[in-house]
Amino acid sequence: MGFASTYLNERALFPQQINEAPDRTTGIIVVVPAYNEPGLTKLLDSLANCTEPECKVEVIIVINAPDDATGENLENNKKSIIDTENWKKINSNIFFRLFVFEAEHHFIGGWGVGLARKTGMDEAVRRFNSIDKPDGIILNLDADCTVERNYFLAVSNELLKKDNLAACSIYFEHPLSGNNYPDTIFKYITLYELHLRYYFQGLAYSGFPYVFHTVGSAIAVKALAYIKAGGMNRKKAGEDFYFIQKLVPAGGYFNLNSTTVYPSPRASSRVPFGTGASIGKLNSDNSSTLLTYNMLAFRELRTFFELIDVFFICRNEELHEHFNLIPQGLRLFLDQKEWIDKMMEVKNNTSGIESFKKRFYVWFNMFRIVKYLNYVHLDFFEKKPVDSSASELLEIRGITLDLKEPLDLLLYYRSMEKNS
Repeated sequence: MGFASTYLNERALFPQQINEAPDRTTGIIVVVPAYNEPGLTKLLDSLANCTEPECKVEVIIVINAPDDATGENLENNKKSIIDTENWKKINSNIFFRLFVFEAEHHFIGGWGVGLARKTGMDEAVRRFNSIDKPDGIILNLDADCTVERNYFLAVSNELLKKDNLAACSIYFEHPLSGNNYPDTIFKYITLYELHLRYYFQGLAYSGFPYVFHTVGSAIAVKALAYIKAGGMNRKKAGEDFYFIQKLVPAGGYFNLNSTTVYPSPRASSRVPFGTGASIGKLNSDNSSTLLTYNMLAFRELRTFFELIDVFFICRNEELHEHFNLIPQGLRLFLDQKEWIDKMMEVKNNTSGIESFKKRFYVWFNMFRIVKYLNYVHLDFFEKKPVDSSASELLEIRGITLDLKEPLDLLLYYRSMEKNS
């Protein structure tokens, strides 16, 4: 009975897909969902160009398709399998073992990126289970990504070799120029990535303790942490966000900034939201800018989080009065009775401020923050151009720079994260 046998028996959707036994020194397995990806070998070239880590590495490509896939898309899937096998023969001296299989999409309905990731990640767990490697790393990538040369080394040194760490978000950068896409796509990906990094820094400014990007192609998790979180979900979009919300409360989650994943800036209609969908909408609308959250919302969150000590030390009968200390937008968002009941529950089950804060942030987590931000921007706060909000946040933090263009702002925001 291995560490993951119970999980695999109860939660895995498919039987074993790869018959070849893993090397007993395997420490990293990369999972790549691929649907309609004729250019898959670009990713393989990038991985092959990486510096080899001390442990053995595997790459698992999960070819999948939604129920409404066209004949052309299914043919591209077949081409991806042929191209991968041919690439494998030509590059027989690569340091990682490469596997590709087609998930039986007629066996289970609702195929999308979440189910494809789950299929590959469960197979990675099965392989780590067979060599009793609960701390083996499962890396998530997308088929249109490339990576920095030290990708495997950084993951090995900063996660695999650290017993106290369980999972991480890996630093990423979208390409901002080149010949592969029109200039408008690079303009829009600059705005969208600036929005992501402004949101990240806005959360940090608010005092929220768990600030992480949720980019599916830039997540790493140890096998045991994966099964303790219940495995990947089947969502067709946002699967990465929901998965990370299960990992963070368990502890040992961090930002890995010493290497870089380069996701594609391309537009996509495969999912209703996220990078591809946002780029597609900006492009179809011929937008001049991208609207993002008002800085006033992050100010409200900051005031709210600064009140946590007050909520802890006050008597239960004082909570009704203290609700009025909460900023107006948050008061509109929160149900007063629900909030008082939750504070009483947390207070009654904690003995110190640190345990109180931990339980508080399990309740008011990133998912609740996103719900709040979306709620108050319906008719309380007005969204603002992302370059304007990003400049305002820098000013509030005392950073005085003459940065006007979105590209310059993005490069500075990148440096803030990379050097943190």
